[in-house]
Amino acid sequence: MNLYTFNLQKLIAEAVGAFALVFIGVGSILLGGSLLVVAIAHGLVIAVMVSILGHVSGAIFNPALTLGFWVTRRLSHLDTITYIIAQVLGGIVGALALVMLYPDALREGSGLGTPVLASDVSFAQGVGIEVILTAFLMLSVFGTALDSRGPFVGGFAIGMVITMAILAAGPLTGAAMNPARALGPALIDGTWDGHLVFWIGPIIGAVLAALLYHFVFLDEEQRATSAIDAPEAVEAS
Repeated sequence: MNLYTFNLQKLIAEAVGAFALVFIGVGSILLGGSLLVVAIAHGLVIAVMVSILGHVSGAIFNPALTLGFWVTRRLSHLDTITYIIAQVLGGIVGALALVMLYPDALREGSGLGTPVLASDVSFAQGVGIEVILTAFLMLSVFGTALDSRGPFVGGFAIGMVITMAILAAGPLTGAAMNPARALGPALIDGTWDGHLVFWIGPIIGAVLAALLYHFVFLDEEQRATSAIDAPEAVEAS
């Protein structure tokens, strides 16, 4: 199948992955998990879902990372737009499922796990933190999932980056690194404080890291064969 062809399977996979991230990640917050528990829950769900769905859609589950794929010509314009829509819808449905299925008492005062800035973290600092964290996440995707020279570890390394990021900066920004993860709970709970941080920071971080890996760590032949219009890519699809 040509990579430009609309593929419902891929979109459902992306929506399911984003749904799982919100449902499991936020669910761990609603249950009163410690920072370590919340970090592990987010990391595990991504590690598992990437391993399950990576061969279906690429298992991006993240609008910021999707744009990183797009700027390095690994996704078509159509796939990029539809992937982002699917990811956002998956995050929203995940938040709705928590509201419908979890007891009201668990959700009181939780903000439905919506990432927010700590009181002593400025908007600019929040953006900077999310840029750095998402850059590490994008690098892990390129290094272990896209670059054939990297180790074949399924979603483990990607999940571990999410875990370490939450441990390092969860109390400061929520370490969202994913606009869909932030938007779903924010939309359902109505918590919008500093919300733009969780779009601006992740998008900048993902795009910069994708360009870095693409132009610095790959050689000319690897860059050429990774493009969506390369003969190898079309044949493999």
